[in-house]
Amino acid sequence: MDNLQQFKIDLKGMKGLEEAFDFNLDGNYFQNIGGEEVKDGSLHTHLDIAQKSDEFELRFLTKGTVTVACNLCLEDMTLPIDTCNTIVVKMGENLEDDGDTITIPAEQGIIDVAWLIYEFVALEIPIRHVHEPGECNAEMTEKIKQLSARQAGEGEEAQQTDPRWKELEKLKTIFKD
Repeated sequence: MDNLQQFKIDLKGMKGLEEAFDFNLDGNYFQNIGGEEVKDGSLHTHLDIAQKSDEFELRFLTKGTVTVACNLCLEDMTLPIDTCNTIVVKMGENLEDDGDTITIPAEQGIIDVAWLIYEFVALEIPIRHVHEPGECNAEMTEKIKQLSARQAGEGEEAQQTDPRWKELEKLKTIFKD
């Protein structure tokens, strides 16, 4: 994670009440961050930091595309990302994360936004992500169909050849009469 040093921001060292940062997120970033959901991407994040009395408001604007695996055929697919997220950072004694508010140790005054950006991006990815109809890997979808049909067929055969079912069928005719 040494390549992610640019994402560590010294809030105590801010020169004014507002500062802005820009980050370009590419394959190198996604490889270094080690997240499982996103394989690659081409994103731009603009971060505005505003100091308000004893807290800092961080506003992240992220746009671009990411590469993820299709849930159906497992081939890579590209998804658009356009997200705006805001968090509040306070200085305190210990590192704490309460969802929308993060408390960082006052003696350090440094926040690492690398993982925050990744989480914001990952939250924009739909739970089910598949190619548009007809764009999935044809060979893989055919194998899935064959496997599904074979498994369904095996289940029906097992029911038809199980002798217990034949005995139960006899009972149904006895009780009908």
